[in-house]
Amino acid sequence: MNAKRILQITGISGALAVGLGAFGAHDLESILVQNGRLDTFQTAVNYHFYHTLALLGLGVLALVKPQWKGFALTTWCILLGILIFSGSLYVLSLTGITWLGAITPLGGIAFILGWGSLFYLSLKNK
Repeated sequence: MNAKRILQITGISGALAVGLGAFGAHDLESILVQNGRLDTFQTAVNYHFYHTLALLGLGVLALVKPQWKGFALTTWCILLGILIFSGSLYVLSLTGITWLGAITPLGGIAFILGWGSLFYLSLKNK
């Protein structure tokens, strides 16, 4: 995956994180409080933002080191982590569907694989 694509994904992810964070803080607050999930929603937003910043770093690294191979795996792992981890927490917070908490750790595993992939990427490329 090239730098341009990673940065495009980052832009979309960042916009969604800001939008969902603002929407949750204002328009959804009463639902989140009623469901007892305000903290859960905030955790989803935080991890969404942290990993969007990681995607930004990957995009910049891909600009600086375009000859490096392996950016796609790292990007996909982090993106899947955002979708599964934060996504399941967003839905859980708004709907109260508690079984979604069972898939949240899969997103955490995707995050770990993404960070591990970044480590491997830095080892194998000169």
